[in-house]
Amino acid sequence: MNTSSPFCLTWAALALSFAALTACGQQQADAKPRTSDLPFTVTEMEVFSEPWAMTFLPSNGTPITETALISEKAGKLLLWQSSTKKATDVKGVPQPAYGGQGGLGDVVAHPGFAGNGLIYLSWAESGKGGVKGAVVARAKLDLSNAAAPSLQNLEIIWRQSPKVSGSGHFGHRLAFGPDGMLYVTSGERQKQVPAQDPGSDLGKVIRMKDDGSSPTQVSLGHRNPLGLAFDEQGRLWDVEMGPMGGDELNLVKLGANYGWPRASNGDQYGGDTIPDHAPGDGFEPPKVWWNPSISPGGLMIYSGDLFPAWKGDAFIAALGGQALIRVGLNGEIASKADEWDMQSRIREVEQGPDGAIWLLEDGKTGRLLKLTPKL
Repeated sequence: MNTSSPFCLTWAALALSFAALTACGQQQADAKPRTSDLPFTVTEMEVFSEPWAMTFLPSNGTPITETALISEKAGKLLLWQSSTKKATDVKGVPQPAYGGQGGLGDVVAHPGFAGNGLIYLSWAESGKGGVKGAVVARAKLDLSNAAAPSLQNLEIIWRQSPKVSGSGHFGHRLAFGPDGMLYVTSGERQKQVPAQDPGSDLGKVIRMKDDGSSPTQVSLGHRNPLGLAFDEQGRLWDVEMGPMGGDELNLVKLGANYGWPRASNGDQYGGDTIPDHAPGDGFEPPKVWWNPSISPGGLMIYSGDLFPAWKGDAFIAALGGQALIRVGLNGEIASKADEWDMQSRIREVEQGPDGAIWLLEDGKTGRLLKLTPKL
């Protein structure tokens, strides 16, 4: 690692401040009461079948025209434009191992997309003997024919290792860091123990160069991390599903161990207890956690201007919780703020180019929703 870069200095500073963060960082105080009195206007924009992720592509249009890529779990990638309200199939998308929690997953654009046209996809892939694992690929998005967008030169750049049985906890959320590296969440595939094994990719956050080379483990002891985002200071946050209770928002630190399955603020579904996070246990505690579970599905850290009071805060899509959740971030300290009842499972939350907040509902008729300030 080049420790002369500002990003790496951030990691070093985080490591040095571990003790202080353990003492004051984690919080389980109740959020503001759940409310259906929404402080934003909700506009339905489109309906998709089992949407999983979305990303907005850079636009030089004036006024802003939102252009997004939206993945559907069964294996479709769609190019959607607000100007036409039309979703067009992108050709050349590989067929994922669809079923359970498996399918087509995340989609993000390369930081240099405007020049290189590269996008990154994740999905669940089958192997010999019925085993499965997550993969990440990159491809050039060809938009030369607006009626028939396609992926060109698709190549798999990372495979979750080892592939194992089952169809749960793939993770495979993607985020580019300010260091230009690609970060990937790798779930523990409901196998628990491998999350503590540094020889396994399972239960880790991985980073690699944009071509997939030089993959390294950033952290271990994760369960099912389904949200990944950087704040404006270059800190990395993840949100992950706990077992029965104990869903977590974590500040991801280089070399840190987040405890699963040796420590959790939830319990096993069978009723067996798990030791709670505690000072001195050697594990990095969550910044906030939820019990009962909210079942987090996605994470966004807001940097826009439409909602200035929320700039820098984290927004979490809640599946089982059927809510949009705001967590206030103040440096390395997180505190629960708002929990808005959306009356539907929310799979994904993203920020649009004009600062609007966008949501994807889960399920066969998952709506794309745009949230704007009330007039």
